[in-house]
This record gives sequence, C-alpha cells and structure tokens, in this order.
Amino acid sequence: MFLSFILLLLVFTPRADSSWWYIGALGARVICDNIPGLVSKQRQLCQRHPDLMQCIGEGSKEWIKECQHQFRHHRWNCSTLERDHSVFGRVILHSSREAAFVYAVSSAGVVYAITRACSQGELKTCNCDSQKRGKASDDAGDFDWGGCSDNINYGIKFAKAFVDARERTVRDARALMNLHNNRCGRMAVKRFMKLECKCHGVSGSCALRTCWLAMSDFRRTGDYLRKKYNTAVEVTMNQDGTGFTVANKGFKGTTKNNLVYVEHSPDYCLMDRTTGSLGTAGRVCNKSSGGMDGCEVMCCGRGYDTTRIKHITKCECKFRWCCAVECRDCEDTVDIHTCKPHKRPDWLDKT
Repeated sequence: MFLSFILLLLVFTPRADSSWWYIGALGARVICDNIPGLVSKQRQLCQRHPDLMQCIGEGSKEWIKECQHQFRHHRWNCSTLERDHSVFGRVILHSSREAAFVYAVSSAGVVYAITRACSQGELKTCNCDSQKRGKASDDAGDFDWGGCSDNINYGIKFAKAFVDARERTVRDARALMNLHNNRCGRMAVKRFMKLECKCHGVSGSCALRTCWLAMSDFRRTGDYLRKKYNTAVEVTMNQDGTGFTVANKGFKGTTKNNLVYVEHSPDYCLMDRTTGSLGTAGRVCNKSSGGMDGCEVMCCGRGYDTTRIKHITKCECKFRWCCAVECRDCEDTVDIHTCKPHKRPDWLDKT
C-alpha cells in the first residue's frame, strides 16, 4: 500500500514544484529514493547527509508556519493541502507573487534550520563558525570573539546546493525566477545576524567583552520577506535567456534584493482548480476593518454571515492562602463573521 502511494506521487509530480518541501510531511521516515520529485543532485545530497534532511524536514514546518502567519489576514493564506506532495497545490505552478514568497521563505527556512543545528551540535559536518577567532571591534569598542558564532555561511552553502539543484536542470523564466527568489531568501537570514556579547570585569563592568554572531528570530526574516512581497517586481526573460528585464519601463533601481514574479496573481476570491485558489467562502473576517482582513475585501463584495457564539473564560481570579487560585467562569458573547459562498447565477438553476 505504501509503495502504491509513492508510485502515485511520482506519476503526478509536476515540474514547477519544489517537492523537497514534502520532507516535512515525511518527517523521520525520510527515504531518499521515495521522496517524489527530487533531481539527481538532491537525491545524492539526501543520501549523503540524512541528518541534514531530518533537519530540513523539521525546518520546513517552521517556515510554513511563518508563511501562514504572514498571510493569515489575506485571501491567499498560504494554505497547505493534506496528502499533496507539492504542499500548496496548483498555486505554486503559477509564477506569481505568492510563489515568489514561498520560494524565498522556504530557502530562508533551510538556511535557518541548518545553521541552528550546526550551532547546537546536532550535525556531524559542521559546528560553530571557526573563523570568528581573535580580537575585533564595533561601535562600543574592542572585544574578543568567543562563545559559538552561528555558522551562517555553511547553512547558505548547503541550502544553495540542495534547494537550487532542481532549478539548475532547466533554463526557463520560471527556473530563473526561482533561483533569484531562493537567493533573496538566503540573504534575508544573513541580513539579520546580530552581535551578542557577555561582559567581564569588576562588578559586571564591560571592561572586557566576549562576543559572538547569532541569527535573529525567524520572524524578522518573515517580516522582511513579507515587505518584499508587497514590492515584488514583475519581470520577463531577456532574449538570450540569461536574465530578466523589468516589465515596467519606468522602474528605477535594481531587482537584486527584490522578489520577482512573471505572472499576475488571481484574486483568490473563488475556488478555481486551474489556479489552485481555494476561495474565501467561510473565511473569518473583521467587520470593522478596512484592510485586507476586513469583510468587504476578504469576502470580495459577496457579503458575510454572522454567528453569535458564547465563550467561557476564567475571571475574577483570587489567590487563596495557601496555595491555590480560585476563578469564576464568566460567559461572554462574541459575533463571528464569515464570508458568504459565491452565489450561482440564476440562469444556471433554470437550465
């Protein structure tokens, strides 16, 4: 039965997805030959570094969660599909802003997971950054390198080799787009490396400092890439197939640190199998908001239903000596607003 399941996955593996995302679903049961969609280079790295694959699998859960946090109030909310090795369904097959963000944040997630595992001593092939030795200085003065600096360069190097391998097997606009956004994701993690220090001296003075480089919380990377999604640049492939040309002739600047996309996004209002849109019917919206989470925007003008529910919460808590906290159960009524489904045209019901 398991072999039949794997065979079905292999048969229906599309070209444009990143099937290594599926490692997170397989978890500890990762078998390199049975992960659908891996290219030869990825399969070799998987077989050579099973501990890193486990690390990537755990990391994938983290960046998917971050993606869903960033888009929790949007029509497209980074929904995952159960038993779908492409994880996000047909949305990723289109070269849209959403695909650009997913590729960037997933690439960043691999860098983050591997770098963290290196510093925690979980991997045989890496540890702390050995180049951070001796003395250095910053705006606060001189310090000694010590502790365990995160080995960000190792994380970036492996992520580039593994994640980019699939895109390097073809040379089309989508592959170039993915490679560009993968790099933006990797560099986003490095962008937020921070110097942490410990003071040594009489009475805790900072006459002497020992410092190390550490990654910031992954939320900072997610917030940064979310802003890059907002300002993503539409591009077309140039004539010789080696790079991009910005579609907007009035664009000033460079695309180096921007996410890029080739196709315009659907509005995600209605369920559409061809685009992978799940629609917004049944989504919770905010009646009083004028933003993306507001009922007018989220429901695409279809209106919303209101359901009144009762919440039981603990209230009027008091500490009793000794040693317990006693609370009352308080009942609160809350209105929940959800988007109405799409109304079928009357003529469809008459035919």
